[in-house]
Amino acid sequence: MLRVLILMLWDFITDTFCTDIDGAKTGRSTFESYILPVWQNRLYLYTVAAVLFGIWFSMKMVFKKKNLTTPVSPGLYSAVKQNGYSVDKEKIVHVSEVKIFYGSQTGTAKGFATELEEEVRALGIPAEVIDLKNYDPDDRLADECSNKSVCVFLLATYTDGQPTENAKWFCKWLEEASTDFRYGKTYLKGLRYAVFGLGNSVYVDHFNTVSKNVDKWLWKLSGVRILSRSDGDCNVVKSRHGNLQSDFQAWMSLFLSRLQVMVAGQKKAYSGNCKPDGSCKTRHRKKSQERIEDDQASPEPLSSEEELVESSTDEESAGPEERGPGSVVDVEDLGNMMNGLRKAKREEGQENELRKLSRLKKVKNAEEEVEEKREMITPALRAALTKQGYKLIGSHSGVKLCRWTKSMLRGRGGCYKHTFYGIESHRCMETTPSLACANKCVFCWRHHTNPVGTEWRWKMDPPEKILQEAVVNHQNMIRQFRGVPGVRPERYEEGLRVKHCALSLVGEPIMYPEINSFLRLLHTQRISSFLVTNAQFPEEIRTLVPVTQLYVSVDASTKDSLKKIDRPLFKDFWTRFLDSLKALGEKRQRTVYRLTLVKQWNVDEMKAYSELISLGQPDFIEVKGVTYCGESSASSLTMANVPWHEEVIHFVQQLVDLLPEYQIACEHEHSNCLLVAHTKFKVEGEWWTWIDYERFQELVQAYEETGGNQTFCAQDYMAKTPTWAVFGAPERGFKPTDTRHQRRHKTKDISGC
Repeated sequence: MLRVLILMLWDFITDTFCTDIDGAKTGRSTFESYILPVWQNRLYLYTVAAVLFGIWFSMKMVFKKKNLTTPVSPGLYSAVKQNGYSVDKEKIVHVSEVKIFYGSQTGTAKGFATELEEEVRALGIPAEVIDLKNYDPDDRLADECSNKSVCVFLLATYTDGQPTENAKWFCKWLEEASTDFRYGKTYLKGLRYAVFGLGNSVYVDHFNTVSKNVDKWLWKLSGVRILSRSDGDCNVVKSRHGNLQSDFQAWMSLFLSRLQVMVAGQKKAYSGNCKPDGSCKTRHRKKSQERIEDDQASPEPLSSEEELVESSTDEESAGPEERGPGSVVDVEDLGNMMNGLRKAKREEGQENELRKLSRLKKVKNAEEEVEEKREMITPALRAALTKQGYKLIGSHSGVKLCRWTKSMLRGRGGCYKHTFYGIESHRCMETTPSLACANKCVFCWRHHTNPVGTEWRWKMDPPEKILQEAVVNHQNMIRQFRGVPGVRPERYEEGLRVKHCALSLVGEPIMYPEINSFLRLLHTQRISSFLVTNAQFPEEIRTLVPVTQLYVSVDASTKDSLKKIDRPLFKDFWTRFLDSLKALGEKRQRTVYRLTLVKQWNVDEMKAYSELISLGQPDFIEVKGVTYCGESSASSLTMANVPWHEEVIHFVQQLVDLLPEYQIACEHEHSNCLLVAHTKFKVEGEWWTWIDYERFQELVQAYEETGGNQTFCAQDYMAKTPTWAVFGAPERGFKPTDTRHQRRHKTKDISGC
């Protein structure tokens, strides 16, 4: 076609310019004869022109691309590299940064965030740890949707399922945004996120509530999960990997693997069909194989809402005699077919039930097998308690040297138990057979580093081992004072022979299943027993063997204030509390109510306290001002909550006015503590609050030998109280033979019982 066009143009030019004047008419007709076919075939001409232009443009782009991809000459590459520049191909960035947000009350989530940051940076990916308190979601969260970042949320759940202090505003904003039409359902479209929760499954109603809610709210705003939410559990019995740290490590390993896949640009992302409540189901079994593998390694067990949907076809669900939809069924065969269908459905249901029971049995057996191996003291807890000065014994016990033991070794006075009951503080061993507790009191000396639980489900050590190692460790700590300036030699020698055991170190000693055997071992070695319980185990109190003195902590007098101060784990904590006081009233040995006054919290509940005292009828009531243990993110207690000694005296005087059978007996100003005693311990105008320890050992030995038939009561082993220990004495509870030591730059020592 192109050739024909060129020939036609050549003939036209020749005929036009080569004719003479006489041939003008002939030339014009010749011109018309050539132009007319061209005009009639103009569409072909346009097509040829377009094809030519396309070929030209394509060749131009090919040559341009070739020039761009031409490799740099070795000489030029060397010259550029010597000047500090690198010649690399431009890379496509799939993950620009990992932002790690944390909501923490005690610092655990913050520590996890820092650990995750280090691991992410080790992969060569930028990472940043962000305190939610310093983050404005209204201005900044939407930006995370478009900057190719990945957001990680490490969130702890605090009291009653509430967010931690630093995460309150973020959670409030996110909740409101998820239901506010002004933001819209696609407000966070493109946000890639992962959530890890920190909680304790003992709190069944509030276990990881915050992380579940944040995950749900982000999803409602069209955020994209790159990993299913995981629950870390402080409860070592229920924790899938043994403890909270291990749960986080397992989740972090899974997250880092997913992150590497995303950085490489592979579209291996969490895909699921999510419901409005935030729960997800995979769409098809074939497409969910990857999710199955991930969840097998995931720290979080699948909930019922996250189980895979099993797809079934008509052929799989049809019975052997079932016909196709287009087939004809005889009326005579209709009854047989219906019976067959019912039978098949019944058999299928039975098979499903058997399969479900078998699966549940396997899970239960696996849990029981795991539980048998669990220890109360995790590696992280062991490190924390060791740093605090504890000598840990086995998997759930500990011993520590009391500050008053050190004080009395030097002749600088004993504790309030020395003033009230005649304990020799330098011969007292402070220990516990159970570091776990059923409360999380706001004034806890250990800042809640100990585990919590409502029943004993840990590995258990024998009482013989606990006592033996407790005495050895205590003696080793006493030996460290040999030759120390100020230590009295006679008291040092006495201190190596343990005479008293205060089971009040930390935790709940009465939870230990072999507590009675442990107490009997103490008594056989002629060691007195002082046991403190938090009034949440009434049956254990009733079955307890005789102890030298049994304490019950009464930290509040009403249900609301007890919940606020002790923060108990039991739902029926108030019923248990009252029942424990009744159980205490049934004991014949010495019993004590231990009241801790927290200013602005429980000092105004006078009448309610008097009613509780009437319920349990204790022999003694210790009233002590709360000890400030320093700042703690786990407690809102401050120095403003610590009453002055005169305020404690005023409270006790008002309390005694409501109790005609009780009077103030002793005082220990140094400990900010007073003793209220039943008038039966006032003989001929003199107080007999001290204990005849040798007489007690004789009585308890006779009790054991007679199988409990020869009982005894508190008055059978009481001793006369010295005048310096009585309330109103000028010594105010300080033994005059000792020397009081005042520090110029006093630092508060919170150890001791």
